[in-house]
Amino acid sequence: MDTYLSAKRTIMTPGPVEVDPRVLQAMSMPILGQFDPAFTNIMNQTMDQLRKLFQTENEWAYPVDGTSRSGIEAVLASLIERGDRVLVPIYGRFGHLLVEICERYGADVHKIECTWGTVFSEEEVINHIHAIKPNIVACVHGETSTGCMQPLAQIGKACREQGCLFVVDAVATIGGTDVLVDEWHIDAAIGGTQKCLSVPAGMAPITYNQRVEEVIARRKKVEQGIATKDDLDEPLRGTVVASNYFDLGMLQDYWSPRRLNHHTEATSMVYALHKGLAILLEEGLPHRFARHAYHEKALIAGLTAMGLELFVSHQHKLPMVTCVCVPVGLDADRVRAFMLHHFGVEIASSFGPLHGKIWRIGTMGYSCRKENILFVLAALEAALLHYGTKIETGKAVQAALSYYEQTEKSAMA
Repeated sequence: MDTYLSAKRTIMTPGPVEVDPRVLQAMSMPILGQFDPAFTNIMNQTMDQLRKLFQTENEWAYPVDGTSRSGIEAVLASLIERGDRVLVPIYGRFGHLLVEICERYGADVHKIECTWGTVFSEEEVINHIHAIKPNIVACVHGETSTGCMQPLAQIGKACREQGCLFVVDAVATIGGTDVLVDEWHIDAAIGGTQKCLSVPAGMAPITYNQRVEEVIARRKKVEQGIATKDDLDEPLRGTVVASNYFDLGMLQDYWSPRRLNHHTEATSMVYALHKGLAILLEEGLPHRFARHAYHEKALIAGLTAMGLELFVSHQHKLPMVTCVCVPVGLDADRVRAFMLHHFGVEIASSFGPLHGKIWRIGTMGYSCRKENILFVLAALEAALLHYGTKIETGKAVQAALSYYEQTEKSAMA
């Protein structure tokens, strides 16, 4: 077999997801120089698109080259000075990632934790803000490891009142449900391309406000070789950001009209992000959010009709990730391998205490379509029957179809 030809897949994981064919087509366009006016015009358009996506009036909204983690690290590296107190509410695997990054940059990290599969009340987080008086609160909005979504609106308001910065990992949620950066008083938000945006992994869209920009300006250092005399004469008012690549001060200069060279831009990925955002905005944020919720309900109808138990069914369920309890005695990974081998359908396991105990099914972006919902239900049922699991045979796909037919008739009425 030609190793350059990948097998056909139906990807129903919480990321990466299937890429919109129009995005793939955009990626094949000829390369432009990174300072070509035709390309810098695309960069400016992408910044404007990102402001609309994040629902913000922030001046700064641009992608960091690298996967989602690069955006998270760039924001935290550029804000944290050694000894800064950072509060991290942990309700899944990616809260621990925030702690890991913060500790590596010398933060005094204060953790609060709740059981995986639950979220914090906003009041509990706010009480800790008042007690700890952190410089930064860093929180995951949508925790794909558990299928939960943390409410944020009052936390952001409390941060603003306490004078601390509010940093939000919105990697899983951006483009799939509301992320109201300005309304929720989020100072810096980080997204990802490979989930609800349906763009390949490789960029991390970020946005931040003037409060963050003030910290960046205080720590700004232009590197030798490109610094002007004015740059060199500017006194440093804070500690230099430990990372060169993830220094938002330099990235900001690169994405600003100054176009101060920092790295060679990933041209094709900018094409991809630009096209993916154009598709998203053409669909419209309200319609796109409704589409994610719509197909989520069809999936849940099929899973419950099959007799499977949802791991999360409370009001804070993440609308684009559905976690399913693995029946007792069943090897979860063998089921996943069977689905992938025979159907080309991929679903995900989880991490840490939930590994082998739940499956995670993503309904994100371009993967969030009727045919994918029906196919993943059929593949899962076949795998469970193959391994002798007692389920309600033949009901899953029919339940999802009934949901689709009923809602389609209602829409036409």
